[in-house]
Amino acid sequence: MIRAEGIFKSFGDKEVLKGINATFEAGKTNLIIGRSGAGKTVLLKILVGLLKPSSGTIWYDKDNFSQLEGKKLREIRLKVGMLFQGSALFDSLTVQQNVQFPLDMFTNLTYKEKLARVNECLERVSLENANDKYPSEISGGMQKRVGIARAIVLNPTYLFCDEPNSGLDPKTSIVIDELIKDITIENNITTIINTHDMNSVMEIGENIVFIHDGYLEWNGSRNQVLDSTNVRLQEFIFASPFLQRLRKAALNNL
Repeated sequence: MIRAEGIFKSFGDKEVLKGINATFEAGKTNLIIGRSGAGKTVLLKILVGLLKPSSGTIWYDKDNFSQLEGKKLREIRLKVGMLFQGSALFDSLTVQQNVQFPLDMFTNLTYKEKLARVNECLERVSLENANDKYPSEISGGMQKRVGIARAIVLNPTYLFCDEPNSGLDPKTSIVIDELIKDITIENNITTIINTHDMNSVMEIGENIVFIHDGYLEWNGSRNQVLDSTNVRLQEFIFASPFLQRLRKAALNNL
C-alpha cells in the first residue's frame, strides 16, 4: 500500500498539487486520471520519488518514504518497478538484455540465474521466443510487454505505469490492461497507473483517483463512476464518445 497525506507541490509561484490525500491499495489497479495539466503526472512523480513534495508525506506501507535516506531508501527503490510511457527500451540492446538490465545493475546473480529469471518474465508476457530480437524488430505492443517484463524482473512490491496504452491500438491496449491487472493480482502488487484512457478506467479501474486543478476531486471504483454525481468527473468521463453512447443506452433502459 502507498498513502499520500497532505501533498502540496509548487513550482515557483504556481501551485500544482493542493493537499492531496489518497490511498493506493495492494493487489489492486489504482488509476490516477484527470485532464492535461491537472497535476496527475506530478503526483505520480512524487509517489515514485522523482520529485519531492513541497509539503506532505508519502508512506510505503509503514515506511515514511518522504524521509528515507541511504540504505533504507535503496531497499525501497529495489522494490519499485516502472513502466514508462514510451517503453524506454535501449535500442542497442536485445529484448533479453533490456529485461536483464535491472538484474545486472542491482543483483549478484549468476548469468544462468539471470537468464532463468528473464525467461520467466518473458514467458509471463507471452514473449518466449523474442530474446534475441531488438526493439526495432518488434511491434509497439510487444515493446510495451518487454517494458512490463523489465518492470517486474526484480519482483517489485510497487509498480508504476505512466500512460501504458499510449500509442497503442484499442485491441492491444486491452491486452496490456489485462496483463497489468493479472500481474497485480497474482503478486499482490501496489500498482499505480497514470492514464487518460477511459477504456482502462472502465475495464480495470479498481481504485480511481480523479485529480482536477491540483485537488483530489473524486475517489472511487469503476463501478461507481457512471453513478457519480460529481459534475467535473462526469464532464471528464463523458468527453469520450464511447461513454456518451454507453450512458445514453443506460438511460434509455431505465
